[in-house]
Amino acid sequence: MSAKDAGKKMRIGFAGVGGMGQCAHLRNYATLQDCEVAAISEPRMETAKLVAQRYAIGKVYSDASEMLKKEKLDAVVASQPFTRHGILIPELLEAKIPIFIEKPLSSTIESGEKILKCLKKSGTWIMVGYHKRSDPASICAKAEIEKLKKSGELGKLKYIRVLMPAGDWISNGFFDLIRKDEYLKDLPSEPPPTDMDSENYKKYIAFVNYYIHQVNLIRYLIGESYDVTYADPKGVLMAGTSSNGITISLEMSPYQTTLDWQESALVCFEKGWVKLELPSPLRINTPGKVEIFKDPGSGKIPESTTPQMPWVHAMRQQASNFIAAVRGDMPPLCDATEALEDLKVARQYLKLLTGK
Repeated sequence: MSAKDAGKKMRIGFAGVGGMGQCAHLRNYATLQDCEVAAISEPRMETAKLVAQRYAIGKVYSDASEMLKKEKLDAVVASQPFTRHGILIPELLEAKIPIFIEKPLSSTIESGEKILKCLKKSGTWIMVGYHKRSDPASICAKAEIEKLKKSGELGKLKYIRVLMPAGDWISNGFFDLIRKDEYLKDLPSEPPPTDMDSENYKKYIAFVNYYIHQVNLIRYLIGESYDVTYADPKGVLMAGTSSNGITISLEMSPYQTTLDWQESALVCFEKGWVKLELPSPLRINTPGKVEIFKDPGSGKIPESTTPQMPWVHAMRQQASNFIAAVRGDMPPLCDATEALEDLKVARQYLKLLTGK
């Protein structure tokens, strides 16, 4: 983005305005001061027209390719089922503008690699929607972890534990959803992987769908890659080791809640820890919480601090971050190359879980 464009609004197109398209993304982009949602594409035209009317969007298309050909856009937000990414993203990349997609990059490593090849030819970039990276509490926790790693005041970083029990991830976040006509069930999807049978592919998709956010969050918080070394046969625990020897555990629904969301991450040093608690994905104007515990010894009094977070939720901050990246003010928080690593971690887990 050139200096002369610094003050103008970024013109954004939306490819898909289903549940997440509307309630996780569009309601945020439509109210950002430095953003104009110029057009939407959605094959369910009754729904599309009502959505456009609500958010005062001037142009409605039934096809994303047509929208990109006819509209001069700075970027596109494509909120689609991830099993469609390998079909849709190469088409969107022909416009050679930045793209935001929901997590994960695709449904298979093979499709993800094909997306990266198309991306390289396009000369643009993709930001993958790991919204937890945009929560003010996650940002605070990450900064504190990096500071403690650099200073060494609490010793070495030894362990990370992420807990994500099943719960109410929507938290009434679809209260204003417009759904006039039925979801289209026969849209083309990515081909199945060549290294999995249908039964294991279903298990892989289930893991990716429910836990890929946490797979990504682990790498974000500790700042390094890792490998899976253990998969609990009951599907409750995944364990691993990072490139620098940090022990990793992901607890997957050891219990469940009905009206609550109890996701957390505990990052442990030798003499203290940083704890992150995150709200449900669609909770509005509620950031996560951070607690920092330090017990350095040598006669010093242990202390616990809880920084106050601003009242901004992750999905809204993520929209701001994408616009900032489109403008050139910051890099995308998670690009397609890193997002492919999450699919590889998931594949490692499945091999240990099933032996295939």
